[in-house]
Amino acid sequence: MLWGKVAVVALVGWLAACQGLDPTGTAAPDAPAPAPVTPETPGVPLLLRGASVMTAAGPTFARADVLIRGTVIAAVGPDLEIPAGAEIIDASGRWITPGLIDPHSHIGVLPVPRVASLYDVNERTGPFKPELRAADSFWPQDPTIERALAGGVTTIHVLPGSANLVGGQGVTLRLMPGLATSEMVFSGAPATMKMACGENPKRVYGSRQKEPGTRMAEVAMLRQELEQARAYVRKPDEARDYSKEALARVLRGEILIQNHCYRADEMLLRLELFAEFGIAPRAFHHAVEAYKIGDRLAASEVAAVVWADWWGSKMELLDAVPANAALLDARGVRVSLHSDSEMDVQHLNQEAAKALAAGRRAGLDLDRDRAIRWITANPAWVLGISDRVGTLERGKDADLVIWSGDPFSVYSRADLVLIEGVRRYERARTDAPPRSDFELGIRERP
Repeated sequence: MLWGKVAVVALVGWLAACQGLDPTGTAAPDAPAPAPVTPETPGVPLLLRGASVMTAAGPTFARADVLIRGTVIAAVGPDLEIPAGAEIIDASGRWITPGLIDPHSHIGVLPVPRVASLYDVNERTGPFKPELRAADSFWPQDPTIERALAGGVTTIHVLPGSANLVGGQGVTLRLMPGLATSEMVFSGAPATMKMACGENPKRVYGSRQKEPGTRMAEVAMLRQELEQARAYVRKPDEARDYSKEALARVLRGEILIQNHCYRADEMLLRLELFAEFGIAPRAFHHAVEAYKIGDRLAASEVAAVVWADWWGSKMELLDAVPANAALLDARGVRVSLHSDSEMDVQHLNQEAAKALAAGRRAGLDLDRDRAIRWITANPAWVLGISDRVGTLERGKDADLVIWSGDPFSVYSRADLVLIEGVRRYERARTDAPPRSDFELGIRERP
């Protein structure tokens, strides 16, 4: 049983809502899982042969090969020469894409099952917590990790929640097995800082009659905190102030700002505030009104990390439109889709398909090869790892997915997921034990 008792009820409901989705018009009945492939032999080249290949770096190859040597991609193109002794996987009739990247996840810090003892996403004891690190709360046994991997996701960016104006530092992880979070960390990925504006911080603290209770307090308090960080100089005989030190690194550009923000006016206000300190956010997250200010975001080189179609759960989410991603892409904004959900992360490819379809319905002439970048190349840039992953190009890390069919079809599934050239998920291997210790003795075996 693939999904287990932990998430099956919610999964059925979410997937039922997706039935009939096929913006490409090329959906086919769900393909049976291919026979398991032989485990890779270290040092032996691996050739993925004869697939439709979406590189996210240019046009789709109708039929091409991908050659992997060790942990990196050695070549991509039609009819590659077969190296001596290479292992060959026949991918004919299937599709290959870069591994999917979720730039806004709470896997591991808001894990399944949702119980109070595992709630580690928000430290609601003060509006400024820049010294906190999501990595120190992450639970590597979260059963959602396996589901995300089965959905073709190879990299996630785990963030603290949005209760605080400055919630703490995010961490970029590869979905590889690990008993410790440090074993999953994407080596060399820049540090990030979660900030938030709008309803959440003022609701959390205003409800207790504490600051911030208004948006004007949010801005004033953040300005003051940044000013104190700018003035911070540690004296030789003083203990380190990890809070001010973290914000000082933000001001030096060493930590990328990932800013939760919904409304267009608040995003513009944050751009003005950050400009006072000579900095800018790497991306606005959720950004449901970003379509109103696409030109300003593009000019500022600030990315937008958005949902495909979330809407209406609170006032600042009321003016969302399904074509948000497409409209931003048309304006030249680096737009990424995110999950912010243990369910959506399992079908990010379908989220991209929905956003693509919404853009076409809005009259935009959208290129599928740009839409695949919304879940690959663009989030890689948001996280500062685009030199390593996000596209299928020579020299990039071999993080990729073989799909049973068109990745924009609701019927397609991830058949094989590689991270740095190593098989981390194979749909055909139904005999594999659960990845999470939590599910041992709970999930039924075939």
